[in-house]
Amino acid sequence: MYAFSYSRPETLNATVAAGGQFLAGGQSLIPSMKLRLAQPGAIVDLNGLTDLAGVRASGNQLEIGAMTRHADVAASPEVQTAIPALAQLAAGIGDRQVRARGTIGGSLANNDPAACYPSAVLGLDATVVTNRREMAAADFFQGMYITALEEGELITAVRFPLPQAAVYLKFKQPASRFALVGVFLAQTAQGIRVAITGAGLSVFRHAGLEAALTQSFTPQSAAAVAIDDSELNSDLHASARYRAQLISVLTQRAVAQINTP
Repeated sequence: MYAFSYSRPETLNATVAAGGQFLAGGQSLIPSMKLRLAQPGAIVDLNGLTDLAGVRASGNQLEIGAMTRHADVAASPEVQTAIPALAQLAAGIGDRQVRARGTIGGSLANNDPAACYPSAVLGLDATVVTNRREMAAADFFQGMYITALEEGELITAVRFPLPQAAVYLKFKQPASRFALVGVFLAQTAQGIRVAITGAGLSVFRHAGLEAALTQSFTPQSAAAVAIDDSELNSDLHASARYRAQLISVLTQRAVAQINTP
């Protein structure tokens, strides 16, 4: 690990003014630093910003502070009631230690191509709130580990519209528990949304599945959609063809779950 300076401001203004690499839960940054894959000259610890943690239900939306831990999202009565699929998603991230430290804001800012939260944010058409602006999910995710965040810009909260129904299913890589493929399926006021993580360079929606399920919301309809594997990931864990098959199977299972009373 390379040498670095460290600060832990207690206000948002002081945090932004400090300059440096923001540290939330540290579940990605710290291992990268230990392996010397990252070399930040200054670390700005966000854990003093207690106002950025917590869950707030308001009308037809749910707002989750960026510093809310995965374990707290999973255990939140508000999340369990309003968007149970989101609580289940958070409960399946990593292991107990990761869930105790990792944060929703840190996960989104990192935008790992196999992370779970991006699929919920895109699948529910959530709004990412920063210290400077508000961004639609479609504008936020821009590629592998790439987001629309600018230098000094910090996620403060995420606002989720409440869906009519939603399910998240993932096929885990057994060692890391990241998603080989994860499917977030949501019935919303704007229509059917299918967001895929783990299969490509970044989270994406599948237009073919959405169109088919809009016409007929059945597992058979999802099964009839051909999944193109030409731009999907292929690595030592799974081939692109295997990931394409997982997208189809997990979507069929998600539809079946929603259709089951």
